[in-house]
Amino acid sequence: MANLPSDFWGGWVAVITIVSLVALAWLVYSVYFAKRSDASVAHQVWDETLREGTAAAPLWWFWLIVALLAFTVVYLMLYPGLGSYRGALEWSQGGRLAESSARYDAEFGAVRAQIAATAPEELRGDAAVLRSAASVFRLNCAACHGEDAGGQAKAFPNLTDREWQWGGDTAQLEQTITAGRQAVMPGFQAAIGDAGVSALADYVISLSRVEPGRLGLAEGKRLFVQVCAACHGDDGRGGHTGGAPLGGVRDLAAAIQTVTAGRNDMPPFGTTFTPAQIRDVSAYVVVALTSR
Repeated sequence: MANLPSDFWGGWVAVITIVSLVALAWLVYSVYFAKRSDASVAHQVWDETLREGTAAAPLWWFWLIVALLAFTVVYLMLYPGLGSYRGALEWSQGGRLAESSARYDAEFGAVRAQIAATAPEELRGDAAVLRSAASVFRLNCAACHGEDAGGQAKAFPNLTDREWQWGGDTAQLEQTITAGRQAVMPGFQAAIGDAGVSALADYVISLSRVEPGRLGLAEGKRLFVQVCAACHGDDGRGGHTGGAPLGGVRDLAAAIQTVTAGRNDMPPFGTTFTPAQIRDVSAYVVVALTSR
């Protein structure tokens, strides 16, 4: 409430709140203390003997409503609720969050800074760091990569092998986690047709020295140089424009799907994770997952 965009709207909220409280107080008073006659409603009869009357509800209801009104007034004096007024205590959820963050930084800030500055090779031998990273992975990564990091839906990579689409050293992993991998690869089926897709997929598979598929390599190589090399490099090892290295691609069906429909991959976590968490998770992926 205290963060309303202008005092004008804050004033309207305050006026509406105060008028509503006054109207409720007047209504309660009129129900219990205004003098009325049963004559105006004496003709209202239901079920032969049930007659309408003007008797108020039990008096303890009145005192309960009065107590709630008093509590409301005190609350609005102490806490935000009247438009832009912040309350005598100046309490806010943002303030509580800032206080909690400050306490956390005071207690763990030095440890986090030390982790962020530690060489990844050293972190890989720290069991406590890997346990913490495993928790971060379960909360933020497992939804796509799976609880066992084995990948799923043929859309999210398997992290338990050593075939890394965007490179598997620590610096490349940290870059992937920090900035994400928003692939911009379009689908090529409309441009090269079904036969072209199959030939190109065969050629990509051949980069991993796996037995090629149906159509041989000559046509696939020609198409690769024509439509893929600008991003992935002539040798398929990735390019300066961000194209992924293709040496680990071994699933022909997945390669065909990628060439056909394109890719749009991992979101960034640079604003979600701290530098220490990014380094933790990178070490965890390299050590705990790829060693299974």
